[in-house]
Amino acid sequence: MRKRSISLLGSTGSIGRQTLEVAAALDLPVRALTANRSVRLLEEQARRFGPELVVCVDEMAAADLRTRLADTSVRVRSGEEGLLEAAALPGADTVVTAVVGIAGLRPTLAAIRAGKRIALANKETMVCAGELVMAEVRRWGAEIVPVDSEHSAIFQCLQGCKDRGEVRRLILTASGGPFFGRSREELEGVTLEQALQHPNWAMGAKITVDSATLMNKGLEFIEAMRLYELPPEKISIVVHRESIVHSLVEYCDNAVLAQLGAADMRLPIQYALTWPDRAPGPAEPLDLLKCPSLTFQAPDPETFPCLALALEAARTGGTATAVLNGANEAAVGLFLERRIGFMDIARQVERAMAEVPAVRDPGLEEIFQADQAARAAVMEKQ
Repeated sequence: MRKRSISLLGSTGSIGRQTLEVAAALDLPVRALTANRSVRLLEEQARRFGPELVVCVDEMAAADLRTRLADTSVRVRSGEEGLLEAAALPGADTVVTAVVGIAGLRPTLAAIRAGKRIALANKETMVCAGELVMAEVRRWGAEIVPVDSEHSAIFQCLQGCKDRGEVRRLILTASGGPFFGRSREELEGVTLEQALQHPNWAMGAKITVDSATLMNKGLEFIEAMRLYELPPEKISIVVHRESIVHSLVEYCDNAVLAQLGAADMRLPIQYALTWPDRAPGPAEPLDLLKCPSLTFQAPDPETFPCLALALEAARTGGTATAVLNGANEAAVGLFLERRIGFMDIARQVERAMAEVPAVRDPGLEEIFQADQAARAAVMEKQ
């Protein structure tokens, strides 16, 4: 197995911490670590893994970290410039992008343009600018290997597929979140604490809320379109409450390949780092004799309108997906601050999509403009 060296963008979040567990288990060198402002944890990580570069995006946090690491040889940088430096660092051949939101787009592009392997855990990059990103991957000879459990499952099921024309459809599985099966009326009274109780996965607050609204699955639908360059009619979603089948690929001969595993993100993280090889690692094994019965149901976009809005944006294309994502990020932020209700998230996203026109074949600046316009459309209604 090739021993890859890592630059980890977003090291203090859930994916970042689990990436470091995998790196430790595989004895992979970590060249750079970045975070927003989690100084204490970032210092601990820097002292343990000894990177050459550590970045705090927040300027004051970076100043604090610089003092804390003054007795080491670690360079400390700040701001987006530091993040871009970490993404293109010559000493790392693999960049794990675990930054949350559209903030991950520019560093991902920087890593692509440096010819890196990108272990992609930032779905917003593909949602907002997937066509542009894939064009840059081809231009610079970079690689994208997905970290999301669903897209990793598809990636694994596509190994050995010589012609995408053999693929009839990709089937994304969704846990359904904590509220699947409830009525729309019941969801009006959902609290923040209830929305943060995911039945199967331990994740950050934003993605946990997205899972509760099913927006996360809509974003993954768009990501699959861009990552695998397939039209929306070749992608479908099924609700699989047990989160054991992580996604499937149906082929033209009616064969269906599925990837199964425990609900443990360390497995797809590790595969993104070791592909095309496999190695023993820290992920929890799956015991088939202890598995519950596996069930599959159709999603309910009427009760969960965020999913319907995401599918609408997928069909519209252009900057519609950036508007969807920006509005959702802003609305989820308001919900996490208890300023709006759970079902208001979808209402705010729908309003922004109606107010901000979609631009066909956008460039990077038009994508960022659409994102900002969508956020403004949500915030001005407060």
